[in-house]
Amino acid sequence: MQLFSMPSSGNSYKVRLLLALLGRTVPITDVEAKTDALAQAKAEGRLPFGKAPVLILDDGTALAESNAILHHLGQGTRFIPVDPVSQAQMLSWMFWEQNTHEGVIAVRSALLCYPHRRAQATPERLADLLEAGIAILQIMETHLSGRDWLVGTAPSLADLSLYAYTHSAETRGGFDLSRFPAICAWLARVEELPGYVGLDD
Repeated sequence: MQLFSMPSSGNSYKVRLLLALLGRTVPITDVEAKTDALAQAKAEGRLPFGKAPVLILDDGTALAESNAILHHLGQGTRFIPVDPVSQAQMLSWMFWEQNTHEGVIAVRSALLCYPHRRAQATPERLADLLEAGIAILQIMETHLSGRDWLVGTAPSLADLSLYAYTHSAETRGGFDLSRFPAICAWLARVEELPGYVGLDD
């Protein structure tokens, strides 16, 4: 297999994190935004939706979308619950991560961190994203209060999916995570998992 990864992207990071937790080594091609490597990968048809991450399977199939890749790699591992209802709950969090969480938490971080996005970082938009992000984080905070993991009693793909952009929400997105103690404790538990690697590792 081969992974096309945008190093600074939480979506790419969640795939690298799962691979590390599973002890699997996969060749990685970095395709950071606005680079020749990204343009070349697109020209070669390696990125079906024009963005990373993409996992190239052994038979040459290009598997796109971070949570779909997580689901593929997670088959038969401890990160997918056995119980069908728990599996569905895991997927619910993963869908919510892409449909709601990423579009606010990750977007605010991108506007603040990527030079080519700075023109879109108007004070009004940043304020709106901050307000919406606090509400989104509060949903996680309420759910995690009194429990260790998002689904069941063990870490699942849902935790890895949501960890990716949540853990950098303060350093990159300007959210004050100290007001969310349950989230902070959950982040620490993810970071204690054997094999854990950070975003910049």
